[in-house]
Amino acid sequence: MIRKNPSGDIPQIHESAYVDQTAIICGKIIIEENVFVGPYAVIRADEVDENGQMEPVIIGANSNIQDGVVIHSKAGGLVQIGKFTSIAHRSIVHGPCVVGDHVFIGFNSVLFNCTIGERSVVRHNSVVEGCEIPAGFYIPSTTNIHSSSDLANIQQVTPQTADFSESVARANHELVKGYKKLQNEF
Repeated sequence: MIRKNPSGDIPQIHESAYVDQTAIICGKIIIEENVFVGPYAVIRADEVDENGQMEPVIIGANSNIQDGVVIHSKAGGLVQIGKFTSIAHRSIVHGPCVVGDHVFIGFNSVLFNCTIGERSVVRHNSVVEGCEIPAGFYIPSTTNIHSSSDLANIQQVTPQTADFSESVARANHELVKGYKKLQNEF
């Protein structure tokens, strides 16, 4: 469902993107080229700051927002998802938050008030809150990161992990093409 927010903002969705019919896209949202938005995803930009303003939620080209993902922001803060980035099933991205290009966020992970550097991986059931993850970091499953000191024992992304992240992005890019073709059959 595509709908405007109480401020009157209407989502801008590139014609090459695929948004599942069960997804809710509300408000000041920008979805760029070849993005996949899966079933039951919710992307909302509807809260304003103390001046009545809000930043958009931007989903970068060739990214995928998988089934049941929730993306929202407190008090009109920016949420930006980079290009070729995967946000896996049932994750929560709550802004203000910036996620770089070629990032993988694993199942059920939670990002809040943070920055995730490009080519980083946050594995399943992890929490990143109130800090910045530099480019190329690998956050193992079930890890909680709340400050830069929590990164002391964190490794860099390996080539195998990078390959996995890229394969997820490619698979979902193919889904965009397939589902766009199916839309013409109904």
